[in-house]
Amino acid sequence: MGGKWSEEVELKLELAPDARSTVDWPALFGAPPTMIAQHAVYFDTPDRALAAAGFSLRIRTSGTKCVQTVKARAAAAGLFARAEWEFAVEGDIPVLDDRTPVAATLGARTAKLGPVFTIENERMLWDLGGIEVALDHARLATPDAETPIDEIELEAKGNAIPALFALARRIDAATPVQIAILSKADRGYRLLAPPAPAEKARPVALAAGITAAEAFCAIARACLRQFRLNAATVIERGDPGALHQARVALRRLRSALAVHAPLFPPSAAARWDDELRWLAGELGAARDLDVLAVRAGPGALADRLRPAREAAYARATAALLAPRARHLMLDFVEWLTIGDWRTGDEAAAPCARPVRGFAAEALDRLHRKVRKRGRHFARLDDAARHRLRKTVKKLRYTADFFAPLFSDDGQSAALRDHAKLTEALQDRLGALNDIATAPQLLRSLSLDAVPEVVALFATGDRERLLGEARTAFRALRDAAPFWR
Repeated sequence: MGGKWSEEVELKLELAPDARSTVDWPALFGAPPTMIAQHAVYFDTPDRALAAAGFSLRIRTSGTKCVQTVKARAAAAGLFARAEWEFAVEGDIPVLDDRTPVAATLGARTAKLGPVFTIENERMLWDLGGIEVALDHARLATPDAETPIDEIELEAKGNAIPALFALARRIDAATPVQIAILSKADRGYRLLAPPAPAEKARPVALAAGITAAEAFCAIARACLRQFRLNAATVIERGDPGALHQARVALRRLRSALAVHAPLFPPSAAARWDDELRWLAGELGAARDLDVLAVRAGPGALADRLRPAREAAYARATAALLAPRARHLMLDFVEWLTIGDWRTGDEAAAPCARPVRGFAAEALDRLHRKVRKRGRHFARLDDAARHRLRKTVKKLRYTADFFAPLFSDDGQSAALRDHAKLTEALQDRLGALNDIATAPQLLRSLSLDAVPEVVALFATGDRERLLGEARTAFRALRDAAPFWR
């Protein structure tokens, strides 16, 4: 392909809507900005074929200059590093030659490309040596809706990536910022669709030839993306599904850290696990009340639970917006990107291991641990079943992380069977855990003496669930490992 290809590396931060006017930006960056007015038109087919293929196409006009840009839309959590094809054009009609992958990707559908949304942007630009800073105040518009965008992009030049994070902390000290996940193109496509539901975990694209360190980075960034998208939905509208998926994302990230523990110092793994556990705990009360409300259904009990749920969601939102959570996300992205765990001599050999062998060994360890913890299943007490449940959950997440490495190897059926078995066992163990923890939950809400509430956790289901869980455990214990 004959076009100009480059890779940009930028850290994107979301600002509160009023931050642009409340911060003395020239003082913060030590110079007056260059002011730029931009108008961008994004193109796609009516069925969004270009987006489905993982690309965005825009023409941005600034003054008399028009630049066409095609970007691969896949991005990391906060840190964007992606393929880009860019060149000057005349006017607002895309040039679809062999300098970009658009024509080859769309084929005959190239003729159906048309404008889908526009962005009017007021950009303040600073060149700080190794870092280019772009402060954007934009309005994104589709034919039916519009939304504001306030964000800062910090783009590295050369080897200035560490400076990105130092500068991000200076900005956060002046006004709170959040690691941004969505590009402007992503925001546009989301505005074209109905309000986004809770973001579930997506498959992580892992190639068999990558290293264990590269796999961990891809997995961790996918977890961070899932968390940030759901956290934003919780903050915006207190959505129960999003809160649940935010907690799932944190658990998945903790599992990824545990599985990849041989790659980094124990102190680092413990630090991140402690912080992630804290954040998940701050969301836990709201999740418990959501589960109870679903069990109760509409009626007097749901009304009685409403004040407690509102208070729990207020606490969850405060935690998500708190400096501790913001700094956790920024610190983790920095550690993930340029942490010394990737460059130290002791870590060199584990990090450089081919991922497939590493994955198989990790799955072997977890499978053995599940079998050990489930031994004499009928005699396990509540605490032992809870420990088994956590190990099954970790096995399920790890199998999900590494599934792409084995799905094209004649093992797809075994992989699907394994996923069904772990899900079935996890569900039964979860229901048993709900019954076991119900008394404490009801006491905390002063509902332990209300007969109809206690009946929601009637132990009559316990024996049935124990039988189903034992059957599910035996099936998983005896299943052939898809990774071997």
